[in-house]
Amino acid sequence: MNEPNFWSSENSSNIISEANSIKHLLDEVSSLKKDLEDNLELVNLLKEESDDDLSKSLEDGISNFSKRLNDMELLLLLNGPYDACDCILELHPGAGGTESCDWASMLYRMYTRYCEKHHYKMEEYDYQSGDEAGLKSVAAIIHGDYAYGYLKCEKGVHRLIRLSPFDANNRRHTSFASVDITPIYNQENIDIEIKESDVRIDVYRSSGKGGQGVNTTDSAVRITHLPTKIVVTCQNERSQIRNKEIALNVLKNKLYQLEIEKREKELQNIKGQNADINFGSQIRTYTLHPYSLVKDHRTNYETGNVVKVLDGDLDEFINECLKRGVN
Repeated sequence: MNEPNFWSSENSSNIISEANSIKHLLDEVSSLKKDLEDNLELVNLLKEESDDDLSKSLEDGISNFSKRLNDMELLLLLNGPYDACDCILELHPGAGGTESCDWASMLYRMYTRYCEKHHYKMEEYDYQSGDEAGLKSVAAIIHGDYAYGYLKCEKGVHRLIRLSPFDANNRRHTSFASVDITPIYNQENIDIEIKESDVRIDVYRSSGKGGQGVNTTDSAVRITHLPTKIVVTCQNERSQIRNKEIALNVLKNKLYQLEIEKREKELQNIKGQNADINFGSQIRTYTLHPYSLVKDHRTNYETGNVVKVLDGDLDEFINECLKRGVN
């Protein structure tokens, strides 16, 4: 950072981000060490003389120290090559029609609330509304420290069991939606050339939630990569040029991911296996009727507070996955 041309370098922001992450880790270790020493001093004082106030202070100190130590342990588990990266979140409803479209929108709200609680920035770039309710698909970029490291645990099929609000007979329905999490690689490390002959670019009028300007101009962009059949859509910006730029970056990111999978054969660790979005493929089940329960089938961790989970409280599920090496 002391180099004369550092601030004019395109990579300066990445270096600053990495330096800040390392500084945060070192500061936390130093703080934990100081807290440990303070608690040991209180133990020695209590050995000499009993004191209720000191005992209470020690109990609070140990409780706080244990929580922070657990958080540090989880952070140290995020040592994968892409764990510190931002990520792309994609949601798609599966078997269940309108029910699944509504379930996908509930999941999207859940991840939006999770990002708010963890001070992550969510940048939505594509949103397709359902015909009657919910959504057909949504894609968003999530910016934040270790966004991919934490959210990679959410990749898979999520199942909902509830009394349907769309069924006049109030019957119980089962709905499915898939969650895909992809790391955003450093664009400077991506040496992918996209030939004009390999892509088809379509522009059309946005159907998203973007407001007057978006919906009255042909600003939406769909890019199809013909060799791989990858399709990327962006429609949430007012400018067609900006939508095209975002779509190309996302396409380049996806192609780079395929190249990594091909070279290193890490399909399980990076991309995971794509499962059918229906019975028997779910990683987690959210039951609202006849009882309340959320259960993760990979770790067997469960909780009865479904409302809290759907409001973005996913930490315990993610922590269990990280501790067991499940993703």
